Amino acid sequence: MQIHLTAAPPADIRLQARVVNQGQALAGLDPALVEGAGASRFSGRAGQLFEGFASMDGAVKRIAIAGLGETGSAERRVNCERAGAALTAKYLVSGETAMVLDLGGAGLSADDAAALLLGLRLRAWRHDAYRTRLAADKRPSLTDVHVTGAPEGTAAAWEREAALAKGVEFTRSLVTEPANIIYPESFVAACKKAFEGTGVEITVLGEAEMTALGMGALIGVGQGSVRESQLLAIRWNGGAAGEKPTVFVGKGVTFDTGGISLKPPPGMEDMKWDMGGAGAVAGAMLALATRKAKANVIGVMGLVENMPDAAAQRPGDVVTTMSGQTVEVLNTDAEGRLVLCDALHWAQEQYDAARIVDLATLTGAMIISLGNEYGGMFANDDTLAAQLSAAGLTSGDKLWRMPLGPNYDKLIDSPIADIKNVGPREAGSITAAQFLQRFIKDGTPWAHLDIAGMVWSQKPGHTWEKGATGYGVRLLDQFVRDVVEG
Repeated sequence: MQIHLTAAPPADIRLQARVVNQGQALAGLDPALVEGAGASRFSGRAGQLFEGFASMDGAVKRIAIAGLGETGSAERRVNCERAGAALTAKYLVSGETAMVLDLGGAGLSADDAAALLLGLRLRAWRHDAYRTRLAADKRPSLTDVHVTGAPEGTAAAWEREAALAKGVEFTRSLVTEPANIIYPESFVAACKKAFEGTGVEITVLGEAEMTALGMGALIGVGQGSVRESQLLAIRWNGGAAGEKPTVFVGKGVTFDTGGISLKPPPGMEDMKWDMGGAGAVAGAMLALATRKAKANVIGVMGLVENMPDAAAQRPGDVVTTMSGQTVEVLNTDAEGRLVLCDALHWAQEQYDAARIVDLATLTGAMIISLGNEYGGMFANDDTLAAQLSAAGLTSGDKLWRMPLGPNYDKLIDSPIADIKNVGPREAGSITAAQFLQRFIKDGTPWAHLDIAGMVWSQKPGHTWEKGATGYGVRLLDQFVRDVVEG
């Protein structure tokens, strides 16, 4: 979808839209439309929509009014997004190809207007590449939105949000593609293509390099697959010279069968999105590089495919990590922490990080705990935890802090190695976080985000269609805005 800020939109566009605050009088509209809106109980609640038809300048126009909610609401940004997204949801496959959107008269700030346009664009994202028999009335038709009445400063604000939208869309594409299309090497190739011309530095390690570095845990997960495992690092140097970078680390299991500890067949197809953490890191890095963020940020992604092969890792195997710690692998389906522990250690050895945040679709137990409303957060630093929580509230990618503690740590002590990769059934998400914490160096602020319930949705949301949500991109971008760029 193309969004154009203009003072003079084409005159022949039939679909005309405007936004109003809750309780705001519908001034300047055909009396029949005003009466119709009242009859349908339209009040301007956030995301509420009214549609009617009116004769204007000798032509019949399709009129849409979207509600912004209360003007003083603490959720003004979110409400603006909902208003924009409601328009897209209604008209994306309506047969209309263009819309004129009037933002004047609602008292929007430039940031409010940009948020509205962000919701408009994010809700338009779809993945129809493999749908060869999609009925004509189900195909997206709305391609252009001409925005009038935008407040001063909207162009600059929208440029920033458009970069964020690009990152979210990239993540959604990576997460949505099937595992025969996105696997470790093709994930790397997709990133190289997406980041062309952005000025980032890209580092890729193959299995030979990782084996030489002693990454036995990461290599072990992928040894049953014909797809070679990869470690991908994307570095954006937009901050002050010499300033320590913020490092994001993502779990990238491009397909997870569970390995020898095979998952049950129903629902296994969903495991194409087990690389959602790496996808979020890649999308966030694209957003930051596209908008030329004034920050030094590095994204590290451990990319593997977990398959049951004659060469696959067995339950009971002991692997040696890059840190030198040994792990007894009791369950090959607890593989994400094995990927992350080596990626986290490599990142700390390679870069002098100011802080590290990892993202992973790590445990089903997190979905049991928090459902699909919050990502789980574990942190060794209260300040970092508070900063991430604040960024989550602002961006809409919400987090809920979970506990860490030495008593939980005891649950993953192994009788024959330093650690076992699973604890008992209880506190499964916590023991997974405790496992990762053993690979964080003293004095390094670190947070682990278990986003298993957030990267994929079985129903549409305000700014996404059913499927990939792009969760994590907005969170990380907002964190950089608030904390690193200040």
